[in-house]
Amino acid sequence: MATKEKAKRNVQRKRKPKLMAVINEACTGCAGSPICITECPVDNCMFEVENEHAPAFNLVYVDPLLCIGCKKCISKGPMDTFLEGCPWDAIDMIPIEAYELEYGSLPY
Repeated sequence: MATKEKAKRNVQRKRKPKLMAVINEACTGCAGSPICITECPVDNCMFEVENEHAPAFNLVYVDPLLCIGCKKCISKGPMDTFLEGCPWDAIDMIPIEAYELEYGSLPY
């Protein structure tokens, strides 16, 4: 069960994060109850979208302008400790520079 979070953030951030969460092809949407959305401390940063390849299962999308790179959505913590995030390792944390090279510069 997910830990209870304080009120989710809904203010504009002041600087770019160092890391960005990116959903990879292992995402299954956790049968409609994705833990990553529950664990994310930012309102509407992560949300479900329709999976065009498998309509019965949704995928999770990360809003790159809202992601703060906190790593609460992933399951691997420091020294490979297990966290309450994604059980399928479907979320990669990549440096913001690499994200912007691949997807374009983010307007902050």
